[in-house]
Amino acid sequence: MENQPNRNPPHARPAPAARPNPPVEAAPPRAHWTPARQRIFLAALLESGSVARAATAAGMSRSSAHRLRRRLAGTVFAQTWSRVLALHADRLADPFAPDPFASEPRAAPAPRSGGAPVAASVRK
Repeated sequence: MENQPNRNPPHARPAPAARPNPPVEAAPPRAHWTPARQRIFLAALLESGSVARAATAAGMSRSSAHRLRRRLAGTVFAQTWSRVLALHADRLADPFAPDPFASEPRAAPAPRSGGAPVAASVRK
């Protein structure tokens, strides 16, 4: 019996019953650095000076923001990033300097009535 040929060669065997494939869940859409997200990022970076906070505001991660900057080195985006950080540092250095992005110039504080210096009007 050992030398008997296979009576059911592979091509003659019945195919297994077809099983329906389980439904495949669609992967969540990947986030990309769209121009709108780049604008949100740069605006938030100007306000906060924090790459992590700005990336979160744009719905992205800090590491992806740094990758984007490296990938777009020399482009308007990378140059604007550097300029925004410089502007943020200038704001911190002199909080009373005029804001170049303000729609109206900052108004000077109104003088105190009586014209007395501020230090003289403080009572001990």
